[in-house]
Amino acid sequence: MVPEGRGIFAKLTVQENLEMGAFHRSDKDEIIRDIEHSYELFPRLGERKKQIAGTLSGGEQQMLATSRALMSRPRLLLMDEPSMGLAPVLVDLIFETIEEINKEGTTILLVEQNALLALEIADRGYVIETGEIALTGDASELRDDPRVKEAYLGG
Repeated sequence: MVPEGRGIFAKLTVQENLEMGAFHRSDKDEIIRDIEHSYELFPRLGERKKQIAGTLSGGEQQMLATSRALMSRPRLLLMDEPSMGLAPVLVDLIFETIEEINKEGTTILLVEQNALLALEIADRGYVIETGEIALTGDASELRDDPRVKEAYLGG
């Protein structure tokens, strides 16, 4: 899970955070390979592997939280508001990476208030209003739905 607010280990380094994501694993060579893959997904993390995680920018912390979650090799990755508080350029990078992670075979359950971006990368969508599912369907259908356009996509 990649929680809202990121939930990184602020006093540990980037590298140590990634190692914590693999705490239940014992395949050391594969863990090293997965850490290197994290640095390929997010080169900025590779540049900061020895940096204390709490000193990273918000976008870098989001990258770290995502990479740490991937270290457990999940089949399902839950992501709660990955774009919250990020600069637009970093939002684009995070969403491109979410697409890449999905293409690599990981199913992603994304909770996101930026409906347009979420529906652009999703296969399926659910619109929740006051705790109830109001609409559901293929993402492309929801993007074209006049009710969704009016309420969530700016008309």
